[in-house]
Amino acid sequence: MELLVSAAEILARWDVVLALLVGSVGGVLIGAIPGVGPAVAIAILLPATFSMEPIVGLTVLLGIYGSSMYGGAIPAILINTPGTAVNALTTYDGFPMTARGEARRALSLAYSASFFGGVFSVVCLILFAPVLARIAPMFGSREIFLAALLGLILVVIAHRGQTLIAAALAFFGVFLNTVGLEPVKYSKRYTFDQSWLSSGVDLIVVVLGLFALSQAFYLLQGDDEKVRLTPLRGGLFQGLRELSRHPRVAGVAGSFGVVMGMIPGVGEFTAQFMSYTYAQRSSKRPEDFGHGSSEGLIAAETSNNAVPAAAMVPLLALGIPGEALTAMMLSVFYVHNVVPGPQLFQNDMPFVVALYLALLVLNVLVLIFLLSATGHLVKVVKIPNRFLGVAILTLSFVGVYSLRNSFTDCLIAACFGVFGFVLKRLSLPAVPIILGMVLGGIMEVKLRAGMARVKTPLDFIDRPIAMILFLMILGVLALHIRYVLSERRKLKEAKWSARKRSTRFGMQMFRRRDYLSTERGKKVREKRSKYVPRSTGPRSPR
Repeated sequence: MELLVSAAEILARWDVVLALLVGSVGGVLIGAIPGVGPAVAIAILLPATFSMEPIVGLTVLLGIYGSSMYGGAIPAILINTPGTAVNALTTYDGFPMTARGEARRALSLAYSASFFGGVFSVVCLILFAPVLARIAPMFGSREIFLAALLGLILVVIAHRGQTLIAAALAFFGVFLNTVGLEPVKYSKRYTFDQSWLSSGVDLIVVVLGLFALSQAFYLLQGDDEKVRLTPLRGGLFQGLRELSRHPRVAGVAGSFGVVMGMIPGVGEFTAQFMSYTYAQRSSKRPEDFGHGSSEGLIAAETSNNAVPAAAMVPLLALGIPGEALTAMMLSVFYVHNVVPGPQLFQNDMPFVVALYLALLVLNVLVLIFLLSATGHLVKVVKIPNRFLGVAILTLSFVGVYSLRNSFTDCLIAACFGVFGFVLKRLSLPAVPIILGMVLGGIMEVKLRAGMARVKTPLDFIDRPIAMILFLMILGVLALHIRYVLSERRKLKEAKWSARKRSTRFGMQMFRRRDYLSTERGKKVREKRSKYVPRSTGPRSPR
């Protein structure tokens, strides 16, 4: 109880309350604009948060992170265009409801499901906070290194179908982190006698280039689309009543979101599809899924909004981000010399609980805002793409220059912006680069610290948690190799069956030709020709 009171006192400050309001409202607006997304907004705001206190800066970023998915459901339901990438599954059942004239019902149901997922996740993690506080001190340098390595492997494996390119981009991020002065002896690495490389490649510069500038280029090269909005009819509060009729779907979807959010590199997409698949298989009317099913919409929105709070667990407990957005938040900790990890849970537990309470209050504020302002909020989807592109471009360069007042940083950001634009056009992921930079730095420092007491390779995993993490790495790699081999076997079987069918058809034609050339075949042809006379004139069109 004393812990909750201390955390509430931290949130009761006027600047924290203002940060909650700005983050919640701003996140909804950003999420409702197709083509922007929370990554771009957080990348632009990141330099400004460095001058704030940690709790204020993180509250703003958490507000945008947690509320953008609420706003992303608006264009997904109304115009079949997801506001954020994770709202893609919302279009499956949300837009068919709009086509039936039930747009307001779909929006209300999406808001209610998102609210339940967010609150469910925060409550679970507040209850588990004492357990995490006991487990976190058991992690030393070797355990954190293995956990970071596991996170990097999971991030790579999560990009199925693009595993090799994701691994290459992740190691490119690790390489970028090695440029400049190394952290122990401060010797130069990969600077090639260039003074501007001595300070290394800044993470924020890369983030702004890969996410913000690349998105600006993408919006500027496209055409502005005319959007027609469907009139909203009905009450927005009916979604809360409808959600109460499907507690099982909402509870399971929230649980999937919590579990998947705590695993680095997995995130919203896996939680969504697992929840959606479960809801469809357990439904009494599975044929409605994809055609306006309320259960499908609940599963999609509940699971993706349960992830943000859970994604903070590896960040706070181990200092290991699981995705690009939490990697950006990690830089706010470092700027203020607040090191997330086991010591944070031991020495500043009220700060951790305050962050979770901020997420809880955030969900309440967002729901109130959406229920009262949806009629006006839907108009933001009409903002032209090129106007958005120019605004993002301007704000991004201002943010990059404000970091170190360096024109060189602007050029580096522009180069990464072009690189990110190329990745977007090729449908390749940019997230592994950011996580490679962050996790690569953690792995290097922890490996050097852990090797001081290691004499043989087995000494590195001689502790229980280290052994568990090592076995998990082996298990994940084994499962992925099994998956790759099974996919190759299926592909080979498909090619063989297609070849077999074509060969069988050829043999049938060959046998028919041989049969017709025999004496019996000639008699059959002569008999048929009596009843089907050959046409001597031109063929009539069919």
